[in-house]
Amino acid sequence: MEANSDSVGIDVVLPKEGRTAPCCPHGPTLLFEKVGKGGNNGRRFYACSACRDRKDCSFFQWEDEKVSEARMLAREAEMQSKMPGFTHQDYCSRFLKYASLPLHEKRFCEDCQTLLLPAEHGAHSAHRTTAVTAAQLKRPSVLLRPLYNKKSNAQYLFTDRSAHFLLDTLAGLGYRKVLCVGTPRLQELIKLRNLEQKQEPMQSLLLDIDFRYAQFYSQDEFCHYNMFNHHFFGGEASSAVLDAFLREIDGKKAIMVADPPFGGLVKPLANSFSLISQTWRKQQNPGDSNVDMPIIWIFPYFFEPRILECLPSLTMLDYQVDYDNHPLYKHGKTGRRQSPVRLFTNIPPNLVVLPKEEGYRFCSICQRHVCSLNKHCNKCDLCPSKDGREWKHCSACGKCVKPSWRHCVSCDRCALPDHPCSRADREDGCFSCGSLEHKRKACPLRDTRKRNSYGPKAKRRGGKASQQPPKPEAKKKSGAARRAKKRAAPTL
Repeated sequence: MEANSDSVGIDVVLPKEGRTAPCCPHGPTLLFEKVGKGGNNGRRFYACSACRDRKDCSFFQWEDEKVSEARMLAREAEMQSKMPGFTHQDYCSRFLKYASLPLHEKRFCEDCQTLLLPAEHGAHSAHRTTAVTAAQLKRPSVLLRPLYNKKSNAQYLFTDRSAHFLLDTLAGLGYRKVLCVGTPRLQELIKLRNLEQKQEPMQSLLLDIDFRYAQFYSQDEFCHYNMFNHHFFGGEASSAVLDAFLREIDGKKAIMVADPPFGGLVKPLANSFSLISQTWRKQQNPGDSNVDMPIIWIFPYFFEPRILECLPSLTMLDYQVDYDNHPLYKHGKTGRRQSPVRLFTNIPPNLVVLPKEEGYRFCSICQRHVCSLNKHCNKCDLCPSKDGREWKHCSACGKCVKPSWRHCVSCDRCALPDHPCSRADREDGCFSCGSLEHKRKACPLRDTRKRNSYGPKAKRRGGKASQQPPKPEAKKKSGAARRAKKRAAPTL
């Protein structure tokens, strides 16, 4: 989960134009910065954009580190070793041969996750293989084994209920091009509906980091893509596919639907989606230069503050998204067990109709569909619930809160009854200067402190930089301590 920017943790420094980051097997790395109390930020370092666990991708490099030629060669060798056995073009040729085979010769290796041609059956005789039907070829997300690594590329797939709702909504709003970012099941459903020929056909393009899908889709239907650094593994050729797809020819409106891993960092994701929106904007009429690409970002509701901080034009809808292979995010559960996954979109909320049969209703005051238990509060002038339960208004806090919360006089806020009651620990403020008037991000001294935060240069031994950041010369008071001192100071 992304570290809180106002506490001790790691913050992401977005790449600047013209600045090249070193690469790992997952594309250009991200620049990270340790955020410490007192405004003394640690040394910046590069790490993998897609994997949060060093066991999955061990890349690490200090920002100011000089990398030896031997180390660069070792990196190149590692990246070459992790390249797929086939190119996307190879997979397309293989699929044409595979599709023409008789049913008894169509085999799939469950161990290698590969469609097997007849000449390859012997080499996989010791592996678990299964027969493949024509229907399964049209549903690769059912055939492929989902990836479950929560710290890199966890794959949770929409239930048919959620996928059909999304597609019905998009079709009803007049969209005929759907950019599926990390949503393979939506891509499948679009193609299946096109085969039925009951509605106007829709075009789709899947952008996904899982290269296994290249076995099933052409180069105009799938691009190998990392949404955390906006990297196309196919280079300019894949970028050109996206450019062509986003051109709205003959009035075919395009929309982006993104379903990132829930453990992903919000800031780089928002940056990638903004870059896609910029690409879309370049393909439109000059008069639409200030318009953003329509987007539906699917993410848990508790990330709402971070998402709106990065993309303030989005609004969170009450619709609960559920997944086939997630143990908790299921439809029909009640209370705190309901799915926390929501839709964030820049489509006007009153245009998105949520199904009445699933317990949603239209609030004429808010002009949007909400969960049946999300009652309108006249004091807050909104339907306040985020989690599907009925919230209650607290006059002391001046806002609605969760039903399980109680107002704490000591903390002067609402919280769970058994919360750690300490007002000093709960006061908001700036970790850089200790002020109670603003947060660290808005600190006027932040840039000044950042320039002086590195201290003396690291000692070098044998021409190599020390792998440990320099120790501070003297222990400084934390922002929490300075805030406590300000509170204890007599008021003049």
